[in-house]
Amino acid sequence: MENHDSIKKTVKNKYSEIAASAKGKGCCGPITDCCGTNSNIEFTMIGDDYKSVDGYVPEADLGLGCGVPTEFAGIKPGDVVVDLGSGAGNDVFIARNLVGESGMVIGVDMTEAMIEKANQNKSKLGYDNVEFRLGDIENLPVDDSSIDVVISNCVLNLVPDKRKAFSEIYRILKPGAHFCVSDVVIEGEMPEEFRRSAELYAGCVTGSLQLDEYIELIRQTGFGNVEIKKTRRIDLPEELLENYLSEQAREDYKNSVKGIYSITVVASKK
Repeated sequence: MENHDSIKKTVKNKYSEIAASAKGKGCCGPITDCCGTNSNIEFTMIGDDYKSVDGYVPEADLGLGCGVPTEFAGIKPGDVVVDLGSGAGNDVFIARNLVGESGMVIGVDMTEAMIEKANQNKSKLGYDNVEFRLGDIENLPVDDSSIDVVISNCVLNLVPDKRKAFSEIYRILKPGAHFCVSDVVIEGEMPEEFRRSAELYAGCVTGSLQLDEYIELIRQTGFGNVEIKKTRRIDLPEELLENYLSEQAREDYKNSVKGIYSITVVASKK
């Protein structure tokens, strides 16, 4: 795998392309556009259907999630919520429906094109208690102990320094406050050839932690009441494996990777 800065540059470039095309498909969505310029490879399932969720804004849904974190986030009227990797604003606008006029929702994204698209959507909706900030999840532009709920949807697996990301979540949450994130994790070991692919890292696959490692990292950061609310298996299609792995690596993958999963997990700041 490439170094920290190179990984982030790759991810930023890929998501900028998605924001520019706005096709409703993307790295973590139903079509892995991130996995090669001519790829039309379908994941058997990864994202959830938002269409029936109150506050849903179709123009803000680029198909980049792997769950619906607001489903288990316990967001209440008046809460101040931060969405990490907010994209075009999909989860932000749903959270805004939950916090009401008395609350506030802040979306943070490192991609200028996504911030621009989110602000365009915000302008159409006329919301004055929604804000989008350009920033890095490893160094959030948010004050200490100021947030009631942090949410994120298929983004933390893209962050090279996940320990720093969870530390930042801990820093900005109020004492006793909580987060709810949907993310991709694995069980077993990915072949080195697979893990080295920056394209697949941007596709939410090779940057994923082991399930046990992911949960332990949350606990080590200081969070309590850690609970997995939802788990779904993700099956990578054979065509995707053929595009990125040698025959031997594909065999190693099948023998060593027990499963790839979308999980939604909650935890609270002590």
